[in-house]
Amino acid sequence: MRKVLIANRGEIAVRVARACADYGVQSVAVYADADADALHVRLADEAWALPGQSPAETYLNIDQLLDVARRSGADAVHPGYGFLSERAEFARAVLQAGLVWIGPRPETIEALGDKVAARRIARQVGAPLAAGSDGPVYSAQQVLDFARQHGLPIAIKAAFGGGGRGLKIAWRMEEVAELYESAVREATAAFGRGECFVEQFLHQPRHIEAQVLADAHGQVVVLGTRDCSLQRRNQKLVEEAPAPFLSDAQRQQIHSAAQAICQAAGYVGAGTVEFLLGQGGQLSFLEVNTRLQVEHPVTEETTGLDLVLEQLRIADGLPLAITHTPEPRGHSMEFRINAEDVARGYLPTPGTIAMFEAPGGPGVRLDAGVQAGSPVPGQFDSLIAKLIVSGSSRAQVLARARRALREFRIEGVASTLPFHQAVLQEPDFTAEHSPFAVHTRWIETQFKAPWPMAERPEPPAPAMQRSFIEIDGRRVALGLPAHWLGAAAAQSLAAASGQPLQQLQQAAEAPATAAQDRMLLAPLTGTLLRWLVADGQAVQAGEVVAVMEAMKMEAPITAPAAGMLRLHAQQGSSVAAGGLLAVLE
Repeated sequence: MRKVLIANRGEIAVRVARACADYGVQSVAVYADADADALHVRLADEAWALPGQSPAETYLNIDQLLDVARRSGADAVHPGYGFLSERAEFARAVLQAGLVWIGPRPETIEALGDKVAARRIARQVGAPLAAGSDGPVYSAQQVLDFARQHGLPIAIKAAFGGGGRGLKIAWRMEEVAELYESAVREATAAFGRGECFVEQFLHQPRHIEAQVLADAHGQVVVLGTRDCSLQRRNQKLVEEAPAPFLSDAQRQQIHSAAQAICQAAGYVGAGTVEFLLGQGGQLSFLEVNTRLQVEHPVTEETTGLDLVLEQLRIADGLPLAITHTPEPRGHSMEFRINAEDVARGYLPTPGTIAMFEAPGGPGVRLDAGVQAGSPVPGQFDSLIAKLIVSGSSRAQVLARARRALREFRIEGVASTLPFHQAVLQEPDFTAEHSPFAVHTRWIETQFKAPWPMAERPEPPAPAMQRSFIEIDGRRVALGLPAHWLGAAAAQSLAAASGQPLQQLQQAAEAPATAAQDRMLLAPLTGTLLRWLVADGQAVQAGEVVAVMEAMKMEAPITAPAAGMLRLHAQQGSSVAAGGLLAVLE
């Protein structure tokens, strides 16, 4: 390999660009309009535009990505995580274009990316498994039938997804149908395929995973375990390695099952095999992520390996730098810094970062995709940085993490820093001895803290304005940074894109007598995905009346009071935080 196209954005694109520099190959960044001045664009050796705003137009556009690879002279593609990283059709298209794919073979991605097929492989090698559907389910009725047969709770999962998208947990029969439909919508939006399957959900389980590396010469090595139980909305917030409070037998069962599954699948590259660990000690295979994980740095810190560098070496046909599971050197934790308001239920908060002062000192590492002045677009994931803290023991890591989080300052957008500071004071998480009380729904069910509400940031201004000019009769696309155009032009751009002037106009058109507590306002900047009620319909206080989507996650919108709902925002429109959705008469 000589030049690697990084088919991603944000902190993982920065991470891969740095690994390419260490490995001695050039890196090519790509960017959507909103990312025109992003950190990954500046750090790569060169950067190419993916004109557009939405993921479908940009980072999910296979034809555009391959065209950039051709024009830039890239001879390899690294997909990062998310987006197209687990899409076999992308891997196949890359290979058919004569490029090196830095990841597992397309057929391996298909076999393990299909959660139903992955369960079959796990069953064949004797990995522990909970009861589940034999194949995808195609209706809410099928899910209800499974729940009646096996009991609640059940997990409805995207068959071709990951990262918590398209995953819904049903605890009551009456919510099964809506959760199935929501899972299908999220899966379709995130992965382009809506098939889901269903399985028994272990009550209050821990989330344990094994990091695997495999080369093209048949070597499969498990690098150790991670605990990723601190989650909200099925997405991880804190991860640590090695997973604490496991018995030797449990750790060995995880290692053996992970290695056997990857060997049976003919795995090549970096991958993660995930398990749930029930309160009674029962293990159940969950899935295989056929890509690099967000939390890979904690394994790097406890093994001394650069996993992205290993991905590049494997893609170049080289053997693994390690041939056996290493003894972990100390302990490491990763704290995901998301642009989310924890006081408002972890709602995403797009905006512009006014201050970004990162901590330092012994054992502190920061993987960031932003800096002061960076916009945080609402179209993409809310992750902006990862704080990784390491030490000789879990106790030392906890002490260092408290210090590092006190030093960390972010202004301009809400962040998960208050959550991390609070969780490090919780005995359930900081306990030095087993049993470990934290589980995958601990945040929603047991963690209570008096969060201060963050200020609602303005949506980030458009980073790029695109137009066309004519040169000798030929129409040529022209993109200009929006800040070149001055405040008046930027305001016009904001109005044209519906942010936020459209909302001010809607509010002005609302009845002047409408009291603030009878106005339904958007709790976040995003897309009004759909109304669940009709204009003029009577609703009750607390009733879910709409669904919004931001940063790839759905958020239910409830009526603040009883009354007749008069809709002001259109389904499918972009809405700024605080923008008027409807009025209750």
